[in-house]
Amino acid sequence: MLAKRTLVLTVVLLILLSASLVFAQPMRMWKGSGGWGMGSKYQGMYDPKTVESLSGEVINVDKITPMKGMHYGIHIQLKTEKETLSVHLGPGWYIERLDAKIEKGDKIEVKGARATMMGQPSIIASEIKKGDNVLKLRDENGIPVWAGWRR
Repeated sequence: MLAKRTLVLTVVLLILLSASLVFAQPMRMWKGSGGWGMGSKYQGMYDPKTVESLSGEVINVDKITPMKGMHYGIHIQLKTEKETLSVHLGPGWYIERLDAKIEKGDKIEVKGARATMMGQPSIIASEIKKGDNVLKLRDENGIPVWAGWRR
């Protein structure tokens, strides 16, 4: 009888141990910000010395992958008086969860660093103003708000 209880207890413990290993797997496979975080090649393209402010109309909102290996991000085409520019807002997993929505036809002001992406002039946005609302995406040094505790 004692041997049977010991066997049952051992089997239960093995099942619990196996279950805990199975549920722990997703954490090992987590890959962070998807290439949008601090220390990434993309983040290195933000130069605070090239920050400028532009205003215009949003003519398109879509998803892009700025660099190979990154997760997709949200991007707009902004038509100003002088040019039409690509404006990179941030990672899709962050931007799509915000209450603030930027849509085609919106009149906005963009503050961000000028960069060249895929051979085209672009802006990596740090702040978007739509009416009286301000969407802060990066601080004055270019550190993304989604970087959280890694500041």
